[in-house]
Amino acid sequence: MNRPFYIAVVDDDTHIRELVEACLKKEQYRTAGLASAEEALELWRRDPPDLWVLDIMLPGMDGYAFCQLIRREAEVPIIMISARDHEVDKVLGLELGSDDYLTKPFSLRELTARIKRLLHRWYRTQENSPGLQSAGGPPAASQRLVWGALHVLPEERRIFWNQQEVELTMKEFELLHVLALHPNRAFTREELLTLVWGDDYFGSDRAVDHLIKRVRKKMPELPIEAIWGHGYRFRIGEAEQLEAGLSD
Repeated sequence: MNRPFYIAVVDDDTHIRELVEACLKKEQYRTAGLASAEEALELWRRDPPDLWVLDIMLPGMDGYAFCQLIRREAEVPIIMISARDHEVDKVLGLELGSDDYLTKPFSLRELTARIKRLLHRWYRTQENSPGLQSAGGPPAASQRLVWGALHVLPEERRIFWNQQEVELTMKEFELLHVLALHPNRAFTREELLTLVWGDDYFGSDRAVDHLIKRVRKKMPELPIEAIWGHGYRFRIGEAEQLEAGLSD
């Protein structure tokens, strides 16, 4: 990426917002400071940033609601910051789609380190993901998974369900890809956290449940089964298989 990374800092506390922006500018990031989620939405439509640093307690729309709106459209990295230090607040933020959570007061050095980690992981994944082709049914691909009505094209990072392309975020795609690669295998939530979020993920395994809900909402008949006290599996019977495995 040739241009400087662009980071939006959304916090109604002017002192904190300016401190964070000054720190990020020293690291050669381009920044935008905003005092409300409403201002942030205008920025998202006009000049979307590469990463959000998002306070939860904002006037008007709060950070939780703003995070939900962004997650409906993209998987851009989001770090939530808040004076709330209860586990339920952290879990809620992660379930709604944030990638990280810092409690105020926090170290600017730690915030910068987490931003660098998220940007590195996110844009490394983006560079390895070719652009989408035109719609109109699954294209002929050298590698794909076909299980019943589900077609997974890993190289193009595209999903088709009943011949219709389904728009998924990065994490939604990765979760479904993992499950479809191993049909009928029972994954624990901890396994899915590691495979989708990475080894250094610190949050609750309830984030897996929320991601499953998002995928099911987009494909209600998808045969993802919950295994009580364990995790999830992608359930396929022999009679439902139209084609199996990856083809070279």
